[in-house]
Amino acid sequence: MISENLRSKYIHNAYTITLYMRNAFKLWNSISEPKTVQFAMGCLHQNAIRRKDRYCEQEDHLKTLSREGRVREALEILEYTDGIDSDIYRQLLQSCGKMKYLKEGKRVHDHMMKSGFKPSVSIANHLVIMYIKCRSLEDARQVFDRMPERNVFSWNSILAGYTQHGRVDESLKLFGRMQCENVKPDCFTLSPLLKACANASVLEQGKQVHAHIVVDESKYDMFVGNALLDMYAKCGSIDDARHAFDRMPARDLISWTTMIAGYGQLGNCKDALQLFVQMRREGMEADQFIFSSLLSACASVMVLEQGKQIHVHIIKTGVEFHVAAGNALIYMYAKCQNIDNAHQVFKKMTMPDLVSWTAMISAYEQIGYAEEALGLFWEMQSAGLKLDRFILTSVISACASLAALEQGTQVHNRITETGLELDVFVESALVDMYAKCGSIVDARQVFDKMPKRDSIAWNTMMAGYAQHGHGQDSMELFLKMQQSGLKPDASTFVGLLSACSHAGLVDEGRHFFHSMCFEFKIKPLMDHYVCMVDLLGRAGYLNEAEDFIKKMPLEPSAVVWRALLGACRIHGYIELGKQAAERILELEPHNDATYILLSNIYSAAGRWDDVAKVRNLMKERKVRKKPGKSWIEAGNRVHSFVVEDKSHPNTKVIYATLERLMEQIKEVGYVPDTDFVLHDVEEELKEQKLSHHSEKLAIAFGIISTPEETPIRILKNLRVCGDCHKAIKFISKVINREIVMRDANRFHRFKDGLCSCGDYW
Repeated sequence: MISENLRSKYIHNAYTITLYMRNAFKLWNSISEPKTVQFAMGCLHQNAIRRKDRYCEQEDHLKTLSREGRVREALEILEYTDGIDSDIYRQLLQSCGKMKYLKEGKRVHDHMMKSGFKPSVSIANHLVIMYIKCRSLEDARQVFDRMPERNVFSWNSILAGYTQHGRVDESLKLFGRMQCENVKPDCFTLSPLLKACANASVLEQGKQVHAHIVVDESKYDMFVGNALLDMYAKCGSIDDARHAFDRMPARDLISWTTMIAGYGQLGNCKDALQLFVQMRREGMEADQFIFSSLLSACASVMVLEQGKQIHVHIIKTGVEFHVAAGNALIYMYAKCQNIDNAHQVFKKMTMPDLVSWTAMISAYEQIGYAEEALGLFWEMQSAGLKLDRFILTSVISACASLAALEQGTQVHNRITETGLELDVFVESALVDMYAKCGSIVDARQVFDKMPKRDSIAWNTMMAGYAQHGHGQDSMELFLKMQQSGLKPDASTFVGLLSACSHAGLVDEGRHFFHSMCFEFKIKPLMDHYVCMVDLLGRAGYLNEAEDFIKKMPLEPSAVVWRALLGACRIHGYIELGKQAAERILELEPHNDATYILLSNIYSAAGRWDDVAKVRNLMKERKVRKKPGKSWIEAGNRVHSFVVEDKSHPNTKVIYATLERLMEQIKEVGYVPDTDFVLHDVEEELKEQKLSHHSEKLAIAFGIISTPEETPIRILKNLRVCGDCHKAIKFISKVINREIVMRDANRFHRFKDGLCSCGDYW
């Protein structure tokens, strides 16, 4: 037996440690002495107070941590707490959803189940929302399906989850189930469904939702009405959109913007402008987004005057310098080929964003102002703006247009330095840039390192090989493309046939054209016919080329006839060339290339009277010869030259270098080919004109401006003339340097007195 004092002490310690009331009452019943009872009661009371205080402290601390979003700290306490207030669960679930903490959200859910907590409809809704925000739609659906009771908010939450994930069919099935369970939808039910249909462009499903609105028009408020307009507009059903717009009981700025934007996306400038006028009559003030939609409509059909009128309205309302309106103005003026106005708008913008820079750089690049595009890009880099795929594609394309390898390489290095993740579009653009800059090896290296290649990447590489005259490489790549599982398309065969043409692979070209038509079931386009005429004509099969044209199921274009005319110039077929020229001039009477090619044919045959007739015809029709122009990159800058150009700061040195060069190559066998001078003048004057062609001036500048160990890279806007081609072969031997030239037709790589084209161009 133990004494009463010891028993009292035991009771005090036991209750302090275990805190279990049931055991306490058992011990309580075994005590007989009043003093001991009184003491024990005091201990119990104090421990109860302590327990309550500790519980309150824990709960307050949990609430504080939950409110502050300190979820992980809260969970550490939650693990050692049996039951908590529902508000804490709610706050924890909200924090987990906000911060996308799926793992932690599941721990909160597990604690609910283990502690025997039965969530109310409100808490269950928060569980559904948490899982949706954490992108765990399956968990959200499980919670939803197990809910013993659901309200309209429950349905809206799970419907929003499915629509946000683009699962339109499942969301519509749930909507049908909701109606079967007699739960009345509200505006928050219908709007997400319409938005999902709009994003997926599923018109029929959108009409099903609209049908429900028609049945219960009490749901047709402005919120739902705007969603309905957006759905019809994005699905391309503009008449249904307009019908819904006209039936709206009330319209806000979003309604007008959506409707005008819908017209703009379809290029319906007339109705967009009429709606704008109606909006103004009803007293609604336009904002920068309305103006952006109107300008987009003007740009899509290239109506400059209407675009200028919108610009006047923008100035009057004071939103000209808002980024969205400014970007839309740049885009509109660029599409309408008014680059000066586009640049003026850009210069006036106080804070141009990445879209502004991209729009302006793309505008320059698309209309052929590649030098300006590159200059603006480096200015943008100085401003510290980040790169994205859109601006990179334009800049890389500008480098390709100018054959600016040095700057193109710098752009590539900048991409690598910034750690920007490349996609297939940018990588394909890099392949194209290196190929067009004459570095086919670098192009192939980029191509080989691509983790994923689509048909565009394969076609780009094949086209690059074609430009360089690497027919065998192009055919090998074609086989590898098929082995990779990709099917060739129409563009694939354009590159393949072009490669065969430049390499003189006539039989292979015939085979690929037949294979395209009958094996791959690809209907030939005009580009394919052009390649075949060029292939046959260049190889000297002019009668077959003419017969091929006659059998074409399409009406031959001017480009087809021009391919035949070019072949006639090479092989001296005067009468057939004349016929081809006549057909071209019927289709394109103001195309200068046709007159020049015909003049070349006549001058080569010494028929100067016919040359004069062609020149007089050009004067009558006010056709001006496009001047030959050559570019060369040196010192991180692109320099340009035209025939007999004397505008360069180093003109004297350039001409002195060229004169010495011409003397040197004459000493080793060069004889000027004066047949390429289209004037009946003295032989000496002809030689002088030939020696001052733009590509020769560019080469002379390259000799004095680029390191001796590097190739001289030239870009020519026209096809290189026969005399320059012959002269450059001699120059490459005399200066002992490689000269890479890209003309309008292909690449020529001159080295040790030879050209990669094998004089077949």
